[in-house]
Amino acid sequence: MSREAIEIETAPNPRAAVIVLHGLGADGSDFVPIAKELSLGPVGPVRFVFPHAPVRPVTINGGYVMPAWYDILGTDLARREDEGGLRESHTTVQGLIAREQARGIPASRIVLAGFSQGCAVTLMAGLRHGERLAGLVGLSGYLPLADKTAAERSSINADVPVFLAHGRYDGVVPIDRAVATRDALQSLGYPVEWHEYDMEHSVCMEEIADLNQWLLRVLA
Repeated sequence: MSREAIEIETAPNPRAAVIVLHGLGADGSDFVPIAKELSLGPVGPVRFVFPHAPVRPVTINGGYVMPAWYDILGTDLARREDEGGLRESHTTVQGLIAREQARGIPASRIVLAGFSQGCAVTLMAGLRHGERLAGLVGLSGYLPLADKTAAERSSINADVPVFLAHGRYDGVVPIDRAVATRDALQSLGYPVEWHEYDMEHSVCMEEIADLNQWLLRVLA
């Protein structure tokens, strides 16, 4: 990442952190307004971290250069994946977690969250992380490198709570792909809280309220 992540602290001396990965073509500022809608007072001070994806050509968009956590090679998200880009972003997320730990927040008080592409990276990195995390949030996305998850996942995070939410009318990541992600994670034993909403590839207020309640539980 060439730009410093945006950070918001709800009060001094944060006791928990939520790292939020944006979607394709956006940047870290995209989810700042949504985070401000959350009410996590009982958790104590929280640091929200909004990193920016690197700028790269995106094949499906004719090679147009834009912020992207990895390349999108085609409409079939399962059969043609940019494994190199995904693993590069996995390393980036490891660095973000390590930075929070260096500032005094243990992994068990860190939530990884992401929208669309950011969801994919969140699930990939979170399921493989070698220290127990507080939880994973996947919004309007899917599980990448699904056929490698069972072999590569971390036993330490084998029961990490997962919040998955998706729009019934999503034309970017069809809800069938999200349902397959939910089913794959549940088959591996992850406690998945699943939500679907009457929306497209976006976020709605009902979703934010449901996420708020989930965060209060996993960060209690």
